[in-house]
Amino acid sequence: MTAFWAVFAGVFGLAIGSFLNVVIYRVPVGLSIVRPPSACPRCGHEIRNRHNVPVLGWLVLRGRCYDCKAPISARYPAVEAVTGLVFAGVTFRLVHDDRSWLVPAYLYLVALCVVAVLIAVDGRPLPTSIVGTSYAAVYALLLVDAFFEHAWWGLGRATVATAARPSPHHACSKAASSNSKA
Repeated sequence: MTAFWAVFAGVFGLAIGSFLNVVIYRVPVGLSIVRPPSACPRCGHEIRNRHNVPVLGWLVLRGRCYDCKAPISARYPAVEAVTGLVFAGVTFRLVHDDRSWLVPAYLYLVALCVVAVLIAVDGRPLPTSIVGTSYAAVYALLLVDAFFEHAWWGLGRATVATAARPSPHHACSKAASSNSKA
């Protein structure tokens, strides 16, 4: 049964990876993640549903736009594949260890980490909406774990660490002021 859930999570991870590509590209520049639909950056043609299948769509099109034949970055299917593989691995481990109640929270954290790492790799600052969401996810994960494992100290440590951290707005304004002096 563990393998079934790992495969299911892997396929789910492929779809989530496709969505994460949208988040990674659009959120840092202030664009909507809902509209407009995905399109070729060169010719602007909307990507057809049949071509928007994670990893397979890119392979079928041989890494090129259907309309203008411009290359499509291999990063898109790589993000989808890595997300799928990590979702499968995390799910396998947690279900195998009889901690399946933690799967949703861990998969959320995996997705959040994929987004954060790739936005940082692109040299963009992490949006406050993503950073703030990560704190909520960690609290939810720790709360569920504390409930099932009676490990309330982890939740207490997270509360102390969060209270001691500087405000993201303070850190951003401090970084901006140091950049303007340079």
